[in-house]
Amino acid sequence: GGLVLFAIFSLVMDVFKVGYYSSFYSCLSAIKIIYPIVQAIFVVVQTYFLWVSAKDCVHVHLNVTRCGLMMTLTTNLAVWMSAVTDESVHKAHSKLKKNVTEEILRWIMRGNLSLSGMRSGSAEECNCNSQMCQVFKNGYFWLYPFNIEYSLFASAMVYVMWKNVGRVIEHISHHSHCLKFRLFRRTFFVGIVLGLIVLVSGLGVLILYEVQVNSSSPSSQKSQALSMYYIFNIVCLSLMSLLCIGGSVIYRFDKRDMDRHKNPTRTLDVALLMGAALGQYAISYYSIVAIVASSPRDALSALNLTHALLMIAQHTFQNIFIIEGLHRQPP
Repeated sequence: GGLVLFAIFSLVMDVFKVGYYSSFYSCLSAIKIIYPIVQAIFVVVQTYFLWVSAKDCVHVHLNVTRCGLMMTLTTNLAVWMSAVTDESVHKAHSKLKKNVTEEILRWIMRGNLSLSGMRSGSAEECNCNSQMCQVFKNGYFWLYPFNIEYSLFASAMVYVMWKNVGRVIEHISHHSHCLKFRLFRRTFFVGIVLGLIVLVSGLGVLILYEVQVNSSSPSSQKSQALSMYYIFNIVCLSLMSLLCIGGSVIYRFDKRDMDRHKNPTRTLDVALLMGAALGQYAISYYSIVAIVASSPRDALSALNLTHALLMIAQHTFQNIFIIEGLHRQPP
């Protein structure tokens, strides 16, 4: 389900890219227009393949199957790196438009356009001046994160399929455990409502923060927006840390055995979880170093320091809680 959701947004992004590049096709290499079309076909075919075959454990043509899955995995990683690079270049161009003069910008853009596959026509002919072109450009830029997540999502699923090729299950339970999900059961309903409240509140705080910081408002209003942003995140991180600690304590009273059997899916989940946490640990560490080394120390510095410390604590407690839960036997 998550793969299909990201695939839909990736297809929308490809449509926007085709529309954007088609706006000045006369001075653009055909490969720039063909690439998003081929990528859309790849997304459709791969999503259908994973939807149908994700649970298969192949025991015939093992070498051919492993080779095909590994090629698919490396293709997804290449698409991921391409998307990250394009997004970084777009952000760099956005910064340049704000910080350099029009003459320097025209010179830089002329060089970048020629390197990106532009034909020998002048750079001014390839500028995105129409309203529809701007819509397509901004649209596919904001959809890049969905395409990045789709590539990582698909890579993880293909990796698990690759690990399961020729695999023999060591332990087969004769009891089927059906976990019934009831939306309006008391505990589930409260959790969903609280989660939606935090999600909507977070989006509201983020929008207010972005509007205030990027506008031409006085510095006092920007400081208030930054304080609001930090205070909201500190409250959320504190609650999440307490809940993760509470969940780990509840596990101590649970008499279920731990599942120690080999499981490629769980192993990958743990590796991705720890790998993703390293990025947050690094950001928090450098934030702490910057705050300690800076002067003067004001209220915003204290909020920033608290936020960085809580980020480390929250990710640590959350990872412990999730990894313990992954190794629990079913009820």
